[in-house]
Amino acid sequence: MKKSKVPIELDPRSDLPLWVQLRKRLVHLINIGHYRPGDQLPTVRGLASGLSINYNTVNKAYLSMIHDGFITSTQGRGVFVSASEASDEEQMLEADALMRDFIEACRDLGLTTWDIRKLLMRQLRQLETQRPLEGDEEAESGAELTIGQGDKGVSTAGQESRTTARSAGTKPDEETTGSRARGA
Repeated sequence: MKKSKVPIELDPRSDLPLWVQLRKRLVHLINIGHYRPGDQLPTVRGLASGLSINYNTVNKAYLSMIHDGFITSTQGRGVFVSASEASDEEQMLEADALMRDFIEACRDLGLTTWDIRKLLMRQLRQLETQRPLEGDEEAESGAELTIGQGDKGVSTAGQESRTTARSAGTKPDEETTGSRARGA
């Protein structure tokens, strides 16, 4: 793709839609201070032209960022970085939106909720063994992450949880819910 004045490269072969890639990159540029509060972003048409992508793709990314408070739009003036930088809550909203897109894409592939959980947990375990996340106190303390209720004991401990449950003569979900009920 053509280079633009904005330091953005999109990968058309990626599983992530182009608008999500663009949104992630722009949010990253805001978070690292490349764009500061009050800075004007390129116009929708200008950015679409510079990246050789559809106008609607850029518009969707911008609308999502406006909705989550990263940028504001003033008719006739342009799009500007919001006065306050992205907070943890805004980052969680962004992550939540990405997770919804991920789950929907997996479901479109025909995967069950259980299959999606297994894949996600496998990827998280793999990521944690490669490089533990900074500031992740739960991961550093060895705390067990359990996703949802009635999830058959899926945890970051993964296989260890099932093995421990088998040795104790219980099912993984009984061990998980039982330990919570006992306040452990």
